[in-house]
Amino acid sequence: MKTKATLLVRAFLLWAAGITLCAAQGNSIDNFQVSQEAGRIVVRITTKQPLKSVPPNFSVATPPRIAFDFANTVNALGRASEDIAQGELRSMNIVQGADRTRLVLNLRRPVAHQTAVDGNTLVITLAEPAVAQTAPGGAGAQFAEGRQDVKHAVRDVDFRRGRAGEGRVVVDLADTTTGIDIRLQGQNIIVDFLKTSLPENLRRRLDVVDFGTPVSTVSTFQQGENVRMVIEPRGQWEHNAYQSDTQFVLEVKPLVADPARAGAQKGRYTGERLSLNFQNVEVRAVLNVIADFTDLNIITSDTVSGNITLRLKDVPWDQALEIILQTRGLDSRRSGNVIWIAPRDELATREKLALEAANQITDLEQTRTESFQMNYQKAADVQKLLSDPTQRILSKRGSAVVDARTNTLFVQDTPSRLEDVRRLIAKIDIALRQVMIEARIVEANDAFSKNLGARLGYHDTGGGSRTNSNNPRFTVGGSLVDTGFHTGQTPTSTFIPDSLNVNLPAAGLNAFNAGQFSFILFNSSATRFLNLELTALEADGKGKIIASPRVLTADQVEAVIEQGTEIPYQQATSSGATSVSFRKANLALKVKPQITPEGNVIMTLDVNKDQPGATTPAGVAINTKHVKTEVLVENGGTVVIGGIYEQNDRTDVTKIPLLGDIPIVGWLFKNTTTTSAKTELLVFITPRVVNERLTIR
Repeated sequence: MKTKATLLVRAFLLWAAGITLCAAQGNSIDNFQVSQEAGRIVVRITTKQPLKSVPPNFSVATPPRIAFDFANTVNALGRASEDIAQGELRSMNIVQGADRTRLVLNLRRPVAHQTAVDGNTLVITLAEPAVAQTAPGGAGAQFAEGRQDVKHAVRDVDFRRGRAGEGRVVVDLADTTTGIDIRLQGQNIIVDFLKTSLPENLRRRLDVVDFGTPVSTVSTFQQGENVRMVIEPRGQWEHNAYQSDTQFVLEVKPLVADPARAGAQKGRYTGERLSLNFQNVEVRAVLNVIADFTDLNIITSDTVSGNITLRLKDVPWDQALEIILQTRGLDSRRSGNVIWIAPRDELATREKLALEAANQITDLEQTRTESFQMNYQKAADVQKLLSDPTQRILSKRGSAVVDARTNTLFVQDTPSRLEDVRRLIAKIDIALRQVMIEARIVEANDAFSKNLGARLGYHDTGGGSRTNSNNPRFTVGGSLVDTGFHTGQTPTSTFIPDSLNVNLPAAGLNAFNAGQFSFILFNSSATRFLNLELTALEADGKGKIIASPRVLTADQVEAVIEQGTEIPYQQATSSGATSVSFRKANLALKVKPQITPEGNVIMTLDVNKDQPGATTPAGVAINTKHVKTEVLVENGGTVVIGGIYEQNDRTDVTKIPLLGDIPIVGWLFKNTTTTSAKTELLVFITPRVVNERLTIR
């Protein structure tokens, strides 16, 4: 425990540094007391005015801390930090911002805490130490560590708008021990609920643009054993998170543009804000002030010297530290909560010597051999990956051999490289998820045809007529064969088609003859005939062809399924002879799926529907329908990837000139054919991610 004189020196340095942290004048923190009651640490914080409720608070696992945010409150204690060293409570820090004051309890280990309000006193009780779990890479913040053998659950996800325009993401948890990890990824906020399940109805993407907050979308989905929430803000913003009982709240507040904060880069500097005002002060003293403010261990090299004049207002402490280092040509290296500061050249020289020593140790280090049994990967493929000369993972003395019979990989290398190989194999030797892709190819036909025609003729069997004895005879009939028979020019007997003047009957449809209606008018001696025949035919056809190929394949593995016929044709060879070759007319589906982290499926599709067509002198033609595209579809959803609609309307009129244009009577001298055909082709694709247990069964 530090002495009282040490605390006074630290307070004097803070005052000399000119740290000024302003807040809206409202309430104030007047007293801070720590005591032990029944084996537990009890912290009492007394404010000037009564508290309406427990201030927002949150816990951090690495380093272990508990933070409370007092809105519209200033620090009236006269100190910004205090060493306590009682039980699990190590120290206390108070940081005052523009609109709130944050009180941070620095712990030795993560512990649970209980809060209660008694008038103008906030009572914080620290429970027994909880099991600690370090966050990956030491980044982000974890609220509760949770038990490893317990499966937690998310019961509800809601979004609300606050009075100040902030967006509030409210998550209702099944219990208070759920582990929560928060970090920034680019411009997004990532929240992971560790070892937590998510109901199917909550796996969704909320579009909250209409709320008028910095948050545009909130996506929640299952990722392995965890539940991941991706919050996409826009514009300038800052976030704050806290948990009360089983309710976890993350607030995203809009930032008002402030020229004094223009230098602060969002996402790069995340430290608490402070103000510094120095006039020709030693650099070591400034670094000591930052160390007291952040409660970090700063080691300064003996070569660091000189004075600095600096004035910074309301900037993050990590940005202030970087400005100081850049001004004096210094650099820093951080390991946990220890920061080592020295000139750049000195750090570079030390790191170079350390790397050279490490390389020498690696060259002299004894190698070991370890076997890796491949479960899902092929050992030969992993060997190629490890021994790739462009990005070699093994050391110069390392080697890898394969036993193809047992699919085992034997690696010989130094222990450190073997550890890297072990981590690499653990990431790539995993079972691939599988996707069932079902395609429906629907082809619909609607055709209508109508033919109308007539046959009309005059037949005279009386041998002609005479106006007087000296005039020549004449005969009226259809073709010359008919009239020549009656005049005796040809002995060939006639038949009805030869006597027709108009021979335009309706053609048959679908291998059926046209309907006929005939009428014959003749004289009493049956020597003159007027023949009339009307023919008409109408056809209406509708058809639908459905093909449904389906195929099961692994993630990012191309699959092909096809069915059809092979059509032979003759092909000339280089010697001049002919040979028989075959060309496929198939129904084929070629697909390569990719499962996204959200559970959707990206598919590269190639669909063919070929059929034998008309027979030509060169061979049989093939009618081809082909679709090739790449689409993104949700799991179990259906998308139409292509459609071809074709409509053909045609009317043909064949008639006798002039006579066919006569109204009404003209129908006896012409043939009319009307055709209307509609064809539509649609391709539906439905991907389904197959459950791993169902696949094994």
